[in-house]
Amino acid sequence: MSGVIVSMRRTLLSCTSLARNSLIGSALAALLPAGPAKAADFVDTLSTLLDFNRQEVAVLTTALALLGFSVMAAILLMRTRVRTAKNEARLRARIGELQLQADRFGALLFAEPQILISWPAGDNRAQISGDISMVLPRDSSPQRVLAFGTWLPPEPALQMDHAVNGLRERGDGFQLNVTTSNGHTLEAIGRAIGGQAIVRIRELSGLRRELAETSLRHKALLDETELLRGFAAAAPWPIWAKGANGALAYANPAYVLATEAHSVLDAQERKLELLDSADRTDMERGLKEAAHFTSRLPIVIGGERRIYDVRAVNVGAGSVGVAIDASEADALSSALVRMAEAHRRTLDQLSSGVAVFDGQRRLAFYNDSYRRLWDLDRNFLDSNPDDSSVLDQLRAARKLPEQPDFRAWKAKLHEAYRAVETAKDTWFLPDGRALSVVTTPNPEGGVTYLFDDVTESLDLARRFDGLIRVQRETLDSLAEGVAVFGSNGRAQLFNPTFARMWKLSGEALSEQPHIQTVEGWCHQLFDDATVWRQIREAITSIENRVDVLLKLERKDGSVLDCMIRPLPDGATMLTFQDITDTENVERALRERNEALEAADQMKVDFVHHVSYELRSPLTTIIGFAHFLSDPSTGPLTPKQAEYLDYVTKSTNALLALTNNILDLATIDAGAMKLELGPVDVSKAIELAAEGIQDRLATDRIRLKVDIASDVGSFTGDEKRVVQVLYNLLANAVGFSPPDSVVGLSARRSERNVIFTVTDSGPGIPADMKDKVFNWFESRSQGSRHRGAGLGLSLVRSFVELHGGKVRVDSLVGKGTTVTCDFPTDQAAHRDAAE
Repeated sequence: MSGVIVSMRRTLLSCTSLARNSLIGSALAALLPAGPAKAADFVDTLSTLLDFNRQEVAVLTTALALLGFSVMAAILLMRTRVRTAKNEARLRARIGELQLQADRFGALLFAEPQILISWPAGDNRAQISGDISMVLPRDSSPQRVLAFGTWLPPEPALQMDHAVNGLRERGDGFQLNVTTSNGHTLEAIGRAIGGQAIVRIRELSGLRRELAETSLRHKALLDETELLRGFAAAAPWPIWAKGANGALAYANPAYVLATEAHSVLDAQERKLELLDSADRTDMERGLKEAAHFTSRLPIVIGGERRIYDVRAVNVGAGSVGVAIDASEADALSSALVRMAEAHRRTLDQLSSGVAVFDGQRRLAFYNDSYRRLWDLDRNFLDSNPDDSSVLDQLRAARKLPEQPDFRAWKAKLHEAYRAVETAKDTWFLPDGRALSVVTTPNPEGGVTYLFDDVTESLDLARRFDGLIRVQRETLDSLAEGVAVFGSNGRAQLFNPTFARMWKLSGEALSEQPHIQTVEGWCHQLFDDATVWRQIREAITSIENRVDVLLKLERKDGSVLDCMIRPLPDGATMLTFQDITDTENVERALRERNEALEAADQMKVDFVHHVSYELRSPLTTIIGFAHFLSDPSTGPLTPKQAEYLDYVTKSTNALLALTNNILDLATIDAGAMKLELGPVDVSKAIELAAEGIQDRLATDRIRLKVDIASDVGSFTGDEKRVVQVLYNLLANAVGFSPPDSVVGLSARRSERNVIFTVTDSGPGIPADMKDKVFNWFESRSQGSRHRGAGLGLSLVRSFVELHGGKVRVDSLVGKGTTVTCDFPTDQAAHRDAAE
């Protein structure tokens, strides 16, 4: 201690005051750990040795404290170095031991080929070590190991990706056995250790491979068994398995339900069978002989008889069977067979020839029309010949169209077997027939041929085309304008006359304008809205389609007849005929007729008026003539008596003429009424003959009367019948020469009484026969007859009033015969007239 103090003293003495204070402080600080007592002793010693005053002592104390701190710091640093050196030696020894241990573990870990892949926590970079040649070539980058798809098939590679992602993201461990693309079996184990995800990949070999493969097969077998059991349980068909002794070993729920068992155990204990004894015997025989059995059998399930397809096979020492419900398939199959048979019967009834060739181009079906069309042998067709054979036979018989290259033509025809669309063609055969041929590819393969004899159809089409052309030419040459409008109101057909008649453009009409458009074009010639509306309604109406006749008087003075005629196809035909000239002629004829009718009426009125005016004085004259001829009035000289006789005859003739005129006027006015009653034919002839006796005596003419014995009487107006006979006799006497004979006969038929008057006069020329019954038509024809020409007019009028007929037969120079037929039944005549 004293040496230290001496040393410090030297040091202090050699330092400045400030330096000394620092050293003393450091020393004190270094001595502080020794305790306050030693520090105080140390200070006191320093004060004594150095003989400092108190101020210096204070400074010295501070310096000593600093000196002590430095010393302590140096001591502590020394101690730390010593401790660090010791720890470093121990750490180096430990690292050496860990290195040795790691080498031992590495040697142990890589004693067999394997690959280690590790991912530190929070780091996506993988550390790969080991022998990568077990999965990749030696010159490959270790990072390619992470591309599992480069050395694993797709499914195992995807499985590895999912397993590694689960390990890294959630720490899910895994163990997989995978097979590489080159056939090596590897084991991949993934674990989360010390915050790292580590995957070890090694090859399985020997017993471990066998155990792994066995485990895999066992697992796969278990999975497959579970899958099959689940399928069998869910299947709606009865499934069963039997042992070597034939006892039920397994049944699914559908089998239990079908056999009405409570469970599989119940079905086994009660030995419930799905099939009846005969079917079971057949199934056992089939399994014994062929190791399998297949049949469609009826099975009653739940009281309902259904059809099932039963299949059973031997499996090991036992057998497995299944029954699939085929009721619907059986029904559909039966329906399909019936439908096919119905189709066959229908095709047999067709007039079209049908031939169906299958996918091998062999004849599968034909109908009788096909056989008769080609006149082929039925045995040949029933032998199912191929398409080429049929064509060759038809060609040999010269029944096919003549072809310059038959092979190319046949090859083109057979393209239908590869086509997808129906093809149509027309064959013109050497015998003059024309056939329509339709080839249709069948969905199941093959081709269907349809043959139709269209010879008559083509002939009719040619005739129709010719007829259409003729009709078109005829229509175009018509003088009438013709236009046909469809049901839509548009012009479908027109002829040039129609366009010219209405001054329309043929090009515009060819655009099929609507009737309203045509109407607008025609307004310049005819604008009657009512008529055009009637035409539009007739064209566009659906019901009440009838012919309509219209007359159109146009602005240019022309007149058209319009006929609207509906056609059967819903169209409407309009025809326009220019009747301007006809209308003018008709108008002139109408005006002339009206004038003639007025003149005729004037004539009738005049005759009627004059007749009445003449009758009154005639009656007076006749009365006074009778009064003068009466002896009571006094005697007359012969000359006076002669003159009075002339007056009497003349007045009687004039009165008869007047009466005839009045009768004709009455008949013409429709006011004549017959006074019907029984008419005695003999009496009527007698009365008529009395009226002409004086004329017969004067002209020396003999009257020959011939009355049939059965003539009897008939219903009529006796006065008018006598008047008819009188006029006929008077007319005959007037035209007969002297010393001749006039005949009057009467006979009866089934319905008529017939009067005939004949004379031997000059006869009537042919051009006069139709005029002899007209008023005032009188011609002497070289005879002595003179008259007003009213007799025969009255005859015809009175006979026709009775419902009879008058006819005249005459030859010039041979005389005339007039025949009057009076009906015997006037009631029937009146009914017919009404």
